[in-house]
Amino acid sequence: MFYLLLGILLLIMLLYAAQHFVQANPADLAKTLRQGAGIALLAIAGIFAVGGRFAFAVPLAGVGLSLLGWKRLGGVFGSGSGQATPGQTSRVRTAMVEMELDHDSGDMSGTVLAGRFTGQSLGDLSDADLKALWEETATDAQSRALVEAYLDRRLSGWREHFKADGAERQGGPASAGAMTDEEAYQILGLSPGAGDAEIRAAHRRLMQRLHPDHGGTTFLAAKLNEAKDTLLRRH
Repeated sequence: MFYLLLGILLLIMLLYAAQHFVQANPADLAKTLRQGAGIALLAIAGIFAVGGRFAFAVPLAGVGLSLLGWKRLGGVFGSGSGQATPGQTSRVRTAMVEMELDHDSGDMSGTVLAGRFTGQSLGDLSDADLKALWEETATDAQSRALVEAYLDRRLSGWREHFKADGAERQGGPASAGAMTDEEAYQILGLSPGAGDAEIRAAHRRLMQRLHPDHGGTTFLAAKLNEAKDTLLRRH
């Protein structure tokens, strides 16, 4: 009886979709299919629930609610998906520079903390100023690596223009000392107290943007790895 009801429901859903496929424009069709799939999943979840199969009913209901626009409830059931929360940022700070990465746009901005350009935004510095700042960071490997990461995104060919040694491309060591929990949370763009799943998801998501294979640098990738390891060791 259970499988008979499930089969009838699937047949009705297919007939409904076929009837609207020819008449609807692409946008309306996509919306209709999404809503139809959401309703169908809720109905199937109900059938599973009646049959006592709650292990199947709960996740199906969550996906169905998400398709129907119930993002909050859908997010509860799908919290392990690793999707980013809009508006998140990551922050990395060294002795001479503080850099911020916007997770939504991938834009990088920063502020000079020491030296000739103290207090100025990197975005306000001219190419000549950036070259001078890069030269100043020769005394601090981490700051130089962070400035170079910014230059890679802002000025194509800056290495040739600044006459940078190719061996200096990725900067110095990832860390001069033990990273604090506060720094780790800032780097991953998370609030204090985030769980293991959130930490791993944020690390994976940012690695897709900042890994050397995707236009990032080994310095930033090392910072992400260090932040993840620091927080996971506390759990």
